[in-house]
Amino acid sequence: MQDSAAGAATMKALRRRRGLSLAGTARALTNVAAELRLPALPAVASVQRSVARWEAARPTRPDDRYQLLLGHLYARTPAGSIAIGPGSDFAELLTALHLLGEGERRTAELRTAVLRAATDQGAGMLSLLSPALQAQLAAALADPARTTDETVAGLAAAVADVNGQVGTLPMVRLQLLLAPAVDAARRLLAAPVPSAPLQESLREAAVAAYTVAARLAFETRDDEASRAAYTAATREAAQLGRPWRQAGVHMSHALTTMYATHDLAAARVLADRAVRAAQRGESILVRARAHALQAEMLARAGQARQVDTALRLAWYDMEANHAGDPAVTSFSAGHLRGFEGVCELHVGDPATAHDRFAHSAAALAAPRELVQRAIVTVDQALARIRMGAPQDAVELLHQSVDAAAATGGRVPALRLRDARQALRPWRQETWVMDLDDHLLDGLGA
Repeated sequence: MQDSAAGAATMKALRRRRGLSLAGTARALTNVAAELRLPALPAVASVQRSVARWEAARPTRPDDRYQLLLGHLYARTPAGSIAIGPGSDFAELLTALHLLGEGERRTAELRTAVLRAATDQGAGMLSLLSPALQAQLAAALADPARTTDETVAGLAAAVADVNGQVGTLPMVRLQLLLAPAVDAARRLLAAPVPSAPLQESLREAAVAAYTVAARLAFETRDDEASRAAYTAATREAAQLGRPWRQAGVHMSHALTTMYATHDLAAARVLADRAVRAAQRGESILVRARAHALQAEMLARAGQARQVDTALRLAWYDMEANHAGDPAVTSFSAGHLRGFEGVCELHVGDPATAHDRFAHSAAALAAPRELVQRAIVTVDQALARIRMGAPQDAVELLHQSVDAAAATGGRVPALRLRDARQALRPWRQETWVMDLDDHLLDGLGA
C-alpha cells in the first residue's frame, strides 16, 4: 500500500542508520555509479537535492537509475559483505520504494539486478539471509542442538528464494547460490536436532533444497548429480506426512527423466506415482498438475482416450476452491493450457494446439515463468509448422532463442532443436538460415 510519508521516513531512517548526511549519500551514489561504470551523475549538489526530495514532506520517488544505485549502495553492509535478505538494509530500501508507490514488478527486477551483480562477485546463499539468521545458521551447523524454528524457516526461505529466481538468473549462478543450503540441510538432517516437529520442518526444507538442486543439475547437464539429488529428495519426502511434497518430487523427476534419457516408460512410471501421491495429499493444485503431466505422458504415447480423461480431471481440480492450498502458486490455468497444447500437438489438432499455446504464453508473464514461456512458445512454433506456416513459426523461434540463452534452460534448447529439425524441408530458405545464425550466436548450436 502506498504511503508516501512513511516511505520518506523510511528512506531517511535508512540513510541515518548508515551515518550518512545528504551530501554523504550523494557522494556515495556518485561512487557507486563510477564503480558500476554507469554514466556519471550530475554534480554532488544536484544529487544531494534529489536525495532530499526523496525524504521531503511531499516526497518524490527515485527514478530507475537512482533505484539501481541505491540498491547497490544498501545491498553492501558497512563491513563490505552482501546482504539482501529479510532484515537487511536492501530489504528496507525495497519497503521504502513500495511505500513511495513503486510496483512489485520493478522492485523484483531491481532485486534480480543486484543479486546478479552479487553472484558476479562470488556472493552465495548467505546474502539471502538476514545477518541474524546467518549467525544462527552458523551456530546450528557448529552445534545442531542450537537449531531453532527460525533457523530452519530461514533456510527454507533461502531455498524458495533461489527457486523463485529461475528464469531471471542463469542456472549456473543459481546452483552456486543453492549449494550452501543443500549442504546445510544435509548436515543438519544427519545430526540430532532439539525436537521432532523441528526435524519435520527441517526435512521439508531439505526436500525442497534437494529437488531444486536436482532440477538445476539437470539444467546444467549434470545428469548423474541430478539423479543423486532426486534420490535424496524422494527418500526424505517419503518420511514426511505430506504426500503432495512427494508428488512434487516425482513430477520434477519425471520431466527431467523424459528429457535426459528419452525413456518415456520410466517417465510415465514417475508421473503415475505423482498422481497417486497427489490424490492422497491436501494440495488440489498439485493434483491438477499431476493429472496434467500424466496427460502429456499419455499423449506422447499416443493414448488419446486416456489423455482426455486426465485433462478433465486436471480441469476439475483447477476449477475447485483453492483457499488454503499449501502450494497455491505451483500451478495455474495458464500452465494447464500449455499441457493441453502439448496433448493436442501429439494426438489432436495443431490449430487447436496453437491456440492453447498462445493462451498459455500470454498468461505466463512473470519473470519466474520465462523458462516455461519459452517452452510454450517453441511448441506454438511447432504447431505453426504443422499448420503449414513455417516462416511464421520462425518468428516465434527467434523469441525463444533469446529466452533460452538468457536463462541457460536445457528444455527450451532441446525443444528448439526439435523445431529446427522440423524445418529441414526449408533449410535453404534465408529465414531458416537466419535462425541458424541466431541459434549459433545464442546457444552455440
